[in-house]
Amino acid sequence: QVQLVESGGGLVQAGGSLRLSCTASGTILRINTMGWYRQAPGKQRELVAGITSSGSTNYADSVKGRFTISRDNAKNTVYLQMNSLKPEDTAVYYCNAQITTPQTMTTYTGNFWGQGTQVTVSS
Repeated sequence: QVQLVESGGGLVQAGGSLRLSCTASGTILRINTMGWYRQAPGKQRELVAGITSSGSTNYADSVKGRFTISRDNAKNTVYLQMNSLKPEDTAVYYCNAQITTPQTMTTYTGNFWGQGTQVTVSS
């Protein structure tokens, strides 16, 4: 069974920084794309940043130049460095990963989610 465990959320003043981490555990053959999503109250979940297994990245326009996504493949971990935080960045942040796991006589590739971590930016 695969699990994604996030850490690093919290309360920070506007202009401050936070670093989120997410580690995948379980019986894993391969981790493909990893990413961070967020959901603010009353809003839909949105993609914040994604990173492929080879390191290609993409960002939401609202976070470009402020957030940096990275990963450590040896540790099955993805990071989100968030700088120059704004009150509108307040949300629950979710880690997502496309993971291939072994099954009997085959493999399975699915999307897995973390439990979410709260980020609150005060003005």
